[in-house]
Amino acid sequence: MARRYDSEDSRRRILSACVKLFIEKGYHETKMAEILKAADVTNSTFYNIFRTKDGVLLDLTEFMFANQFEMAGHIMNGCKDSVKLYAVETSIQMTLAELNEKLREVYVEAYSNPKIAEYIYQQTSSKLSVIFAGYLPGYTESDFYELEVGSSGIMRGYMSRPCDKYFTLDRKLERFLEMSLRAYNIPESERTDVIDYIKKMDICATANAVMQKLFNALAMKYEFELKDNAGLD
Repeated sequence: MARRYDSEDSRRRILSACVKLFIEKGYHETKMAEILKAADVTNSTFYNIFRTKDGVLLDLTEFMFANQFEMAGHIMNGCKDSVKLYAVETSIQMTLAELNEKLREVYVEAYSNPKIAEYIYQQTSSKLSVIFAGYLPGYTESDFYELEVGSSGIMRGYMSRPCDKYFTLDRKLERFLEMSLRAYNIPESERTDVIDYIKKMDICATANAVMQKLFNALAMKYEFELKDNAGLD
């Protein structure tokens, strides 16, 4: 019984240390030695539980993606338009990457890692099959899975490239939504309406509010305190 408790306690401390360091320093700048010191565990203990940082990243990704959809729903304030909800959630996700380089690293790494990307495909495709079923009658969840693999590739590509004065955030969001909504067979008039809806939002302010809530939720779940303004650059 004591051994089981020790393992669970070590797992909690490793998660707490890793998530805190990922937010404050970035995924790639977080070194294993720092994790072991902050979590007060040995290398063998870490390996037995997670093996690599990727194992921790999967746990973090699960939490972040679950909370993003929920937060997007709150922002929509009870709106029943599921296509607009999809547009808001994906736009917030891409905007978060522009507002915070540490989050950009986490997202891009998650979409690049085969195991974590597979989790994203499976979780998202089930939601997409509900949102877009009316536009693609006869499509199975497997069909939506295949579409999600493609749209996730676009998402990763856009997130990994920072905006500049030529490829602005507004332009990036419009491009992504136009391509993804076309893939899900949304009529042109409705695509235009959804994209205009996003353009009228203060997406940076909205995403910043979501980031603050997300970091607070992470701090509560993983039981740590962030340094002042850590990860909020």
